[in-house]
Amino acid sequence: MSEQPYAVRFSAPAAKVLDTLPEHVEDTVWSVLDAAADAPWGFRQWNTDDPDGEDIRHASVGQLSLTYWVNRPLRRLSVLTITWLG
Repeated sequence: MSEQPYAVRFSAPAAKVLDTLPEHVEDTVWSVLDAAADAPWGFRQWNTDDPDGEDIRHASVGQLSLTYWVNRPLRRLSVLTITWLG
C-alpha cells in the first residue's frame, strides 16, 4: 500500500498571495502542490550549499514560483512563499 500524500498548509503571507491570484494561476499552484504532496523531494532544494536545508524546496513553473518546507514528522508541506510574475 502506498503512503498518503503530504498535507498542504500555507503561511499567512502565502495565503494572502493565493487569495489575489487569477483563477488559472491558482489552479497551477494547486497542480504544483499536488505533485509536491506526492513526491516532496521531487523539486529542487532551495539552497544546495546548506547541508541542513534539504527540506526547503523550490518549485518553478513559468512565471510562478513556490517555496515550501517539508515537515517530515507531521507529513506536511508548509508553503512559505508564492511568487507570480504576471
